[in-house]
Amino acid sequence: MVTNRTFTMLKPDAVEKGHVGAILEKINVSGFRIVALKLTQMTTADAKAFYAIHSERPFFGELVEYMTRGPIIAAILEKENAVDDFRTLIGATNPADAADGTIRKLYAASIGENAVHGSDSDENAAIESAFHFSGREQF
Repeated sequence: MVTNRTFTMLKPDAVEKGHVGAILEKINVSGFRIVALKLTQMTTADAKAFYAIHSERPFFGELVEYMTRGPIIAAILEKENAVDDFRTLIGATNPADAADGTIRKLYAASIGENAVHGSDSDENAAIESAFHFSGREQF
């Protein structure tokens, strides 16, 4: 299932540090169209469900705590080759390994506080988008 949409979250650290505007601008100038956007806060149940794939990992508890500590910005983005292009734009999970000019290189503090989430496949983009947005919220 190849689509032209992907899902992103600006994580609590990016919101707390006031990087929302700069990150959204970088997304826009990189050719993505924002088709859904909202400020929200994940509950513990939300974070556990969203990151269920990591539930057996030793960092799961810290991840849930981090993702629920403050608001996030959830967004659906549209562009040709959206998933791959957005993964390139955000950079490596570890900001120390991220390419210059990527969102994580510019705005992430660490592997754990890496500023932004990007879907890793078209299938996950659809699942993650539906998790955060109802059909009537997507344009």
